[in-house]
Amino acid sequence: MAYQNSIPFYEKYWYKHNYKRVTDSLLLILLLSLLGYRVISINNYSLFPWFVAFLCESWFTFSWFLTLTTQWSPAVTKTYPHRLLQSVEELPPVDLFVTTADPELEPPIITVNTVLSLLALDYPPHKLACYVSDDGCSPRTFYALQEASQFAKFWVPFCKKYHVQVRAPFRYFSDKPEEVFGANNTPEFKQEWLQMKDMYDNLSSKIELDSSIISNPCNGDFAVFSNTERTNHPSIIQVIWENKEHIADGLPHLIYISREKRPKQPHHYKAGAMNVLTRVSGLITNAPFMLNVDCDMIVNNPKIVHHALSILLDHKGEKEVAFVQFPQKFYATLKDDPFGNQMTILAKYLAAGIGGLQGPFYGGTNCFHRRKVIYGLSPENIEKGNSISEEELKQKFGTSKEIMKSVACTLEGRTYSYNDINISNVVDVASQVAGCAYEYGTGWGKQMAWIYGSVTEDVLTGLTIHKKGWRSEFCMPSPIGFTGFAPGGGPNSMAQQKRWATGLLEMFFCKHCPIISTLFHKLTLRQCLAYMWIINHWGLMSVFEVCYACLLAYCIITNSNFLPQDLGICIPAAFLVIYKIYTASEYLAEGLSIRAWWNNQRMSRITPMNAGFCAFLSVLLKLFRISETVFDITKKDLPSAKDVGDDKDAGRYTFDESVVFLPGTTILLVQLTAMVIKLLGFQPPVATQSGKHGCGLGEIFCSVYLIICYWPFLRGLFETGKYRIPLSTILKSAILTCLFVHLCQRTVPG
Repeated sequence: MAYQNSIPFYEKYWYKHNYKRVTDSLLLILLLSLLGYRVISINNYSLFPWFVAFLCESWFTFSWFLTLTTQWSPAVTKTYPHRLLQSVEELPPVDLFVTTADPELEPPIITVNTVLSLLALDYPPHKLACYVSDDGCSPRTFYALQEASQFAKFWVPFCKKYHVQVRAPFRYFSDKPEEVFGANNTPEFKQEWLQMKDMYDNLSSKIELDSSIISNPCNGDFAVFSNTERTNHPSIIQVIWENKEHIADGLPHLIYISREKRPKQPHHYKAGAMNVLTRVSGLITNAPFMLNVDCDMIVNNPKIVHHALSILLDHKGEKEVAFVQFPQKFYATLKDDPFGNQMTILAKYLAAGIGGLQGPFYGGTNCFHRRKVIYGLSPENIEKGNSISEEELKQKFGTSKEIMKSVACTLEGRTYSYNDINISNVVDVASQVAGCAYEYGTGWGKQMAWIYGSVTEDVLTGLTIHKKGWRSEFCMPSPIGFTGFAPGGGPNSMAQQKRWATGLLEMFFCKHCPIISTLFHKLTLRQCLAYMWIINHWGLMSVFEVCYACLLAYCIITNSNFLPQDLGICIPAAFLVIYKIYTASEYLAEGLSIRAWWNNQRMSRITPMNAGFCAFLSVLLKLFRISETVFDITKKDLPSAKDVGDDKDAGRYTFDESVVFLPGTTILLVQLTAMVIKLLGFQPPVATQSGKHGCGLGEIFCSVYLIICYWPFLRGLFETGKYRIPLSTILKSAILTCLFVHLCQRTVPG
């Protein structure tokens, strides 16, 4: 589907940040100098603290090298949708995928708003089909989508008539009426706006309050949910809305899918759901491009399809670009980012940095995919031809003749769908390919499509695409393409971070490891280093940060040192000062506050030592076949007025019984115990004849700094309710602290 045109539909611009390059290089030189100092001064330290310090600082140096090379050549992409519309006679179809997994953690009203924002896209409706995957097999979700389809008949025309930008109703109606009417003050608009708001309020009430209607389904459209359990039910595919006449001013298809699940049958979490969506949509509409979004990511720019296709249909992008990733941005954010999970600065520089390499990682949401790439096509296949034998189709894609024909047409660049007239006729066939046994003995999840083996199936799938030689591109139009709501509190944020870290570590220890992909496949070296950066940032670094934190307490308790007590202290001191000023300037340059900078600095210590370290331990248990990793679903809620703004409680750290808070609580108690031992003079004397030094100001300063970073945990020891660390966690941490102190005292250097 290449459109030959001398005028590009998008352009990529590389730019140089000389100041950033110089500063990054200077910090790397300081870290290398510290390692050099360690080597030449080995005789001035006890062997154990010297070795641990050298090991950790070597890893920190490697980590900074990964940061430097990832951000060295930043690039941005600019799209020209008007050129696309001028050059392309007929726009291609696009399939829209929405995934949800639990109606309790992901309330149906959230999914409904996401679906409504997709149905109202500025794109020919007969070219769109929206598929909603419900891994919770919930009649509540199905009921909510049914009601939403009726509301959409009025909502979509309203949005297009008045050029509404944010087409998720709960976001649109969150603005005050006087603000909305200030932009359009006509009586007609006011009347229609009030009518739409009343209709949406009624829709919300139905979805939230009428659960009793469908709690025990037994007839009508809900009969298919009779005798079903969340993990034990057949495939359920329901056509909620069908654009039968394929009219341009109607609504897109809306199809509900709940794949078959059976006890003790692996379902591979979100990756399995995405593969079912791919197969079912391949039978029904078989669009050459697919957009997937999480149930809480709403469309913020109704022209996103045009922007994405500007890259995918460009004469160069057609041959090189596999997917287009829109960044994850957040709405209704808490002031000063108290949980450090908005990642504003990280996303800005990382996005630009990897944009200048082989391309961004697949983020699991807000991404447009080329279907033939998901089916395993490589750039070389395009040049040599895409013919594939029937036997190979059966081995890779399964025994369904309809699927094989659909895949063959996709790989050969031909349009095909099983039934172009009546979608309902294909439901029975689609239910078969949504069965849990269909993938046995095929290449689904192994050779192509969404790859299994990691709870972050998104990054792993993107890696397998990149290692075939494909590129990817970021797309950052104005206004931004999608927005979501960042998880709040401690448990939700930590659960999300732990899942990311777990999945990335699983990817590192599997056959798709970036290093192997570079040595034996077509992943470029710097792209490999970029993948290593994200694996290290969320997973591997945590081990060394925990070790370094424990080393601080060890040296205070044993009255030894690992930080220089001569002029060598200038090296880590200079690094610390330059790094803090450098990172603070990045926040100020983006219009953020010093408090936001400090919150992110603080959380950059808390998150790795808790979520990252727990993830590392869980992956170790998996490698030793002791236990399997678990896909934790992040709880999602629509933000209310009290969740945003200056509300202090919204930014307070909360705790639960999760083991993810055990490492951090232990580290805090260890540091506090070490400081008490120092203040009370319970340290052993220094053997002056050995030429070694006792604990110095450097160790004390770093320990106090770490305690300040853990201020939310320190408060949590004395708070009440959900703001208090559970007593069971405190007791476990106290036992571990006593054990640590005992071991330290048994290894006092002579």
